[in-house]
Amino acid sequence: MGYTRRRVLASLGLASLGLAGVEAVIPPLVRKAGASSLAAQLTAEMGAGTCPFRLAVINDEITQDFEKACQIVSGDFGLHWIELRSMWDKNVTALDGKEVEDARKILDEHKLRVTDIATPLFKTDWPRAPRSSQSETRNQFHADFDASAQDKLLERCISLAKAFNTDRIRCFDYWRLEDQKPYREAINAKLQQAAERCAKDNMILLLENEMSCNTATGEESAAVLKAIPNRNFMLNWDPGNAAAIGSAPYSAGYQLLPKDRLGHCHCKDVVRKPDDKDKKDKYDWAPVGAGIVDWVGQLQALQRDGFHYGLSLETHWRGAGTPEASTRISMDGLKKALAKAGISC
Repeated sequence: MGYTRRRVLASLGLASLGLAGVEAVIPPLVRKAGASSLAAQLTAEMGAGTCPFRLAVINDEITQDFEKACQIVSGDFGLHWIELRSMWDKNVTALDGKEVEDARKILDEHKLRVTDIATPLFKTDWPRAPRSSQSETRNQFHADFDASAQDKLLERCISLAKAFNTDRIRCFDYWRLEDQKPYREAINAKLQQAAERCAKDNMILLLENEMSCNTATGEESAAVLKAIPNRNFMLNWDPGNAAAIGSAPYSAGYQLLPKDRLGHCHCKDVVRKPDDKDKKDKYDWAPVGAGIVDWVGQLQALQRDGFHYGLSLETHWRGAGTPEASTRISMDGLKKALAKAGISC
């Protein structure tokens, strides 16, 4: 598992020092241990502000122009973190060596760090079940990998996480089945196998609750985490996704979750449509703060429970006409929710 600020400070006996103390003491100690980059990274993170979360945006929610996305995240939004999914009309897992290096240079230029690699791992049909009604025939964020390609895809994800200096890989648990009970044990076994593979490279596997996949709600998330006890298998909690399927994400769903297994959080909002049997989707996306998710309460709960990982805006709403304009409105909504929650970010 990657080092957190708290773990590093504790290991060096510096937990009670302020930023000035860290700057004065850590560099000579860490240089002596041959890890000056860790000290620089730690000092930069502490100097970035008092936000308890790694406030971020998924890059392609803004634009496929990666450099422009980074400029907006860093320069306009004033953030230090970004989540990677697709760029230059290619899924992150499909980038070639030069494109990875180009992306790394852009990140460095804008002083951005990567929360996680938002991969399409296991977002496919479970091979031994009837085809899901949720199964997508189109490319999802420029990715289309069938079940037989998942092991190879996992290896690629681990390689990319290393290249982008993150210890987190986002995954799913296959398109949602009408009845997942006959297959749940086997699906869990596949996820556990993937977590064990990730652990060999000190990687954390983040399962996202997704309304079109088999784990969508807080109740389902809690059940999977209980069935797969690996400490490096954590949840990418998405209250908006849970709300979209008709669940109450906060506080009902959130209360069921083991708080020490939350490794990432996505921010989006939802409005419910009037019930219409002819409509497949019963929801629309909304700007953060303009939907049914109690984001003020959720953010306060995350802070109270010691969550300090990625809090990443995944707008999805496109009501402002363009992805960029819509994301700007949603980021404003998220920052207002943080302020109402009494959280400085």
